[in-house]
Amino acid sequence: MTDPADPADFDKAAAGRAAVAEVQDGMLVGLGTGSTATQAIRALGARVAQGLAVRAVATSRASEALARQLGIVMLDFADVPRVDLTIDGADEIDDRLYAVKGAGGAMLREKVVAAASDRMVVIADGSKRVATIGAARVPVEILPFAHASLMAALGEGAVLRMQANAPYLTDNGNWIADGRFDLHDPVETAAWLDTIPGVLGHGLFLTEVDGAYIADAGVVSRLERDGPSR
Repeated sequence: MTDPADPADFDKAAAGRAAVAEVQDGMLVGLGTGSTATQAIRALGARVAQGLAVRAVATSRASEALARQLGIVMLDFADVPRVDLTIDGADEIDDRLYAVKGAGGAMLREKVVAAASDRMVVIADGSKRVATIGAARVPVEILPFAHASLMAALGEGAVLRMQANAPYLTDNGNWIADGRFDLHDPVETAAWLDTIPGVLGHGLFLTEVDGAYIADAGVVSRLERDGPSR
């Protein structure tokens, strides 16, 4: 449970409301995962209660359950070819709109939904905005069958994410390694991760993010990518 007196929670809510203002009647919306994305889902639910007609897909079971509770019509992403707008959080984001995601464990589904979206916006409180991504660990979803060889391939800086004394299990039934990687050239690092057999996805979002709403001390700033991202 979040602390209602925490300024970061107010900023997350403000960023969420700003992003949800982009949603229009008839849209198919992608819903992200995590504490900040939850604020956007709640803001969207409030607009739906006021008469906004939208449908949505979720990047995690937790987000889907919350959205259904709030009266948002949910679809199975397996049946959805395109999404109009996806709203999600980030662990880090810089002015290039390079982001690190995956603290909530849903980065593979988040990336798949983002790739199918006409537009993706990130929402965040000011603590997530950085000069250059690289301080946060990069989550990597791995195939459990190959976890020993994959941990070796990812290097000494990678640690297996645990929960209740067992490997953390994603909604896809896989495990997560949280890695320390050199992000001097994030594109090169992402390309390297993509070549490792058994790496199913990672939290480097370098081309997916089209815009961002970042709230700091109640003031929301909007960032937009200069050119097409994909």
